[in-house]
Amino acid sequence: QVQLVESGGGLVQAGGSLRLSCAATGRLFAINAMRWYRQSPGKQREWVATVSSGGSTNYVDSVKGRFTISRDSAKNTVYLQMNSLKPEDTAVYYCNADIRSSYWSQSSAVWGQGTLVTVSS
Repeated sequence: QVQLVESGGGLVQAGGSLRLSCAATGRLFAINAMRWYRQSPGKQREWVATVSSGGSTNYVDSVKGRFTISRDSAKNTVYLQMNSLKPEDTAVYYCNADIRSSYWSQSSAVWGQGTLVTVSS
C-alpha cells in the first residue's frame, strides 16, 4: 500500500523559512501530479501548489513569490520551500499525489497525514 509521509513542520517566527518534505513509500508504478494543501483552524482545506510530472508548477496567489514546490522523481518526493513566512501561513500542511500502484491500475489520489506549521508574530 502506497503512503505519503510528510516531515519538516514546526514553529518559526514571521519572516523565517521552513522546508516541507513528502515521500511516497511502498510499491508504486508512477506518480503524476504532486500537490500541497493546507488547512487553518476553522477553515476549509486550501490548495497551495502543484508540480506536474514534467515539472510545471502552479501556486495560489497568496504564496506566489514566497513558496517554491519541487520534486525529486528518483526519490518519489515532493518539497515545499516556504520563505518570508507570515502568521496567516499557520496551518496543517498536507501533501497529495496522483499515484498508479501498478501498470494495470488507474491513478488514484493519496493523502499524507499532515504536518503542522506555526508562524509566530
